[in-house]
Order: sequence, then structure tokens, then C-alpha cells
Amino acid sequence: MTILVTGSAGHLGEAIMRTLRAAGRPAVGLDIKPSPYTDRVGSILDPAFVERAMRRVEAVIHAATLHKPHVGTHANQDFVDVNVTGTLTLLEAADAARVAAFVFTSTTSAFGAALSPAPGEPAAWITEEVQPVPKNIYGATKVAAEGLCELFARTRGLSLVVLRTSRFFPEADDDPKARAAFDTANAQANELLYRRADIEDIVDAHLLAVERAPALGFGRYIVSATTPFMKADLSRLRWNAPAVIQRLYPEAEALYAAKGWRLPAELDRVYVNDLARTDLGWRPKYDFAHVLEALRTRSDFRSALAREVGSKGYHAVKFDEGPYPAR
Repeated sequence: MTILVTGSAGHLGEAIMRTLRAAGRPAVGLDIKPSPYTDRVGSILDPAFVERAMRRVEAVIHAATLHKPHVGTHANQDFVDVNVTGTLTLLEAADAARVAAFVFTSTTSAFGAALSPAPGEPAAWITEEVQPVPKNIYGATKVAAEGLCELFARTRGLSLVVLRTSRFFPEADDDPKARAAFDTANAQANELLYRRADIEDIVDAHLLAVERAPALGFGRYIVSATTPFMKADLSRLRWNAPAVIQRLYPEAEALYAAKGWRLPAELDRVYVNDLARTDLGWRPKYDFAHVLEALRTRSDFRSALAREVGSKGYHAVKFDEGPYPAR
């Protein structure tokens, strides 16, 4: 099965292309930028280019997008063009080519304001049943693109899976308060408790989605590291997260102290991946227990793939106020 991967010069696209090539699986990388993992250079807004790229392709992984880091540097119309119109162009071409599977990379940012409980409320338990309340143009256009995907699955019979991925980028947080509170590795280790996944697990979910799409017809899934928390923990997580973590992992505080790290004081949400594990057969390997094992053995908790891909960045320039302008 030949897989077309859009966004092949980007972080996730490169990781998918690396994995496919290493396994000897046929793949075609597509991106507006040249890269060692890009076979077709052009825009997903060009229907003729997309139609040519779709020839002899049996599945599509659509990872190309404007991201949240672009909100401060790109116009709203740019997001509509790339994230909505670009997705529509690919869906039309995939339908015409009768591909067997289409996987769309979405984001947990689509949930937007639903992720932030009111003061004094328990942490939010985020499943696929939570209704999105987009906070910015990025989230709004990803939700719109998801709607197009569902429409094509329902009206055209296109086998399609939407993956709402949580954080997997290696860059520091755009929030200066978050950067001041924790160094990057400490913060990202903490995030594996509730809102992050390693890129190797993200890639695995995409490849499983390609395999499962024909049987599923349509599915939408949260893709995040398996949380150790239960609904009963939500109230306490909001005001005393270390106590909950220590109950589940008695060795965590000492292992963190030896590294000079700190546990999060509170958590505002928990992403739940139960449906992805059930329907896709997904088994993420990189979770908080893995972090603690890495601390015990003094090894890197990131996967080899995460280290190989490294930091891609989102802009050609650097910003004084952080990794990218926050808005």
C-alpha cells in the first residue's frame, strides 16, 4: 500500500516518512518545502498538483497544516486556505482516486475553552464526547476540516479517521509563566500524565488508523499518552496534584528530586485515550511510568524517533519573547 503523507517536511510528517521508509513501505512525501523526506514539492491548494500526487496512491495521511504557533504571524485567511480549503482539495482528489483510507491529523486544541474549567471546578475529563469550543482560528479551522472529513465519509463513502493529537512537539511552551516554572524536559515529562504523547506513539496511531479506516468507515479519536488518573481524581488534581501522583507512584517525588525536577501543583484537564486504544488497537508506550523508569536508569524518556527528528521549529526567524509569538 502506497501512502501519501502531506506535510512531509514538518515534524510529524517527517517522523511518519522516516518510519515508513525504515520499514520498507512505499510512501510519497508531499510538502510546500523541499526536504529529504519530500518527493512532491507543491501546495495542497493546487488541485492539479494534488491530483497528480494522488496517482497510484492507496492511502493518505494528511498532516500538513498551519499550527497554533502561526496564529501570531499569519492572517486568519491563511488558516482558512491551508487548513480548510487545502483539506477539501485533498478530500476531493482522494475520493476521485478511490483511496482505501484517509487519515486526518487534527488536534486537542480543537476543544479550546472546553479544556479550561472555571475556578474551583474539578479538572476537565476530556473524551471524544466533549464538544469543541475553539479559542482561536487554528482550533476553528481544524474543527471545520474535521467536519469536511466526516461529510466525505458519510456522503462519499470515503474511509476516514480523524486523530486529535495532543502535544508532541519538543519546543518549549509559548507561555512565559510555564517556561519560568519548569524547564522544558521537566514540563514535558509532567505533561505525559495528562496532555502529551511521544511522536513515536503518534506515528503508530496514524499507521494503525490507515489499517483500520476501511473497517471503521469513520472515527474520531483522542491520541495522547495513557493517563493514570480516574474520574474520581479530578477534584484533587485541581488543588493537590502531587498527592494524587504520589499515591499512584510512591517513588516519583524522590526520582524527581534527584533530577532537580518538580511535580505539577495542579492539573486542569485529563485527556482520555480509551476509544483509540479500543478501536485502533493502539498501545502507546511512552507514558509517565516510562518517564520514571528513564529517571531510574538515567536515560532519555523520549523515543529514538523523537531525538532523530528533533526540533523543527515553526518559523524562519527567532523571537525574543519565546519560541513563537503567543496570542
